Amino acid sequence: MLAAAPVLGAVLLVGLVGYAGLTISARRKAGALRAIQLGHIGAYHRMTPRQFEHALADLCRRDGCTQVTVVGGAGDLGADVLATTPDGRRMVIQAKRYALTNKVGSPEVQKVGGTYAVVHRAQLAAVVTTSGYTRAAVDYAARAGIRLYGQWELAGWAARTGPAPWQ
Repeated sequence: MLAAAPVLGAVLLVGLVGYAGLTISARRKAGALRAIQLGHIGAYHRMTPRQFEHALADLCRRDGCTQVTVVGGAGDLGADVLATTPDGRRMVIQAKRYALTNKVGSPEVQKVGGTYAVVHRAQLAAVVTTSGYTRAAVDYAARAGIRLYGQWELAGWAARTGPAPWQ
């Protein structure tokens, strides 16, 4: 019985060392991923709003969308990018290139909700921002079926580590 104790202790020690190594490796990978994502967000913050709209259109094309059109600007009625997703659905993207401290509010999301199906004849709507959303915007989007992509979702999409807004 006493002879088994050192063996058991050695097995436990090897297991703990292995677990610690996996944890450190996972943290390093997560840190590397976060750095990639931050690089993408920084690039989007340096763009003009029009450049940001074109960058989102480019992501749509890269990921298999067709009939991608940038329509943003005054009077866009809540649509900066129109696209047909790879599975054939029409999608509206409203682009909001905001500073990290400026969150997208409910009125901006409501504008998309009021126009994407009726005016743009789309089945999907997403608001994509370089910042985040107010609680009221999140609540409205959940009720209206609008997809919200904040800075981390956008970074994941751009880095191919996260889904596109239509997935």
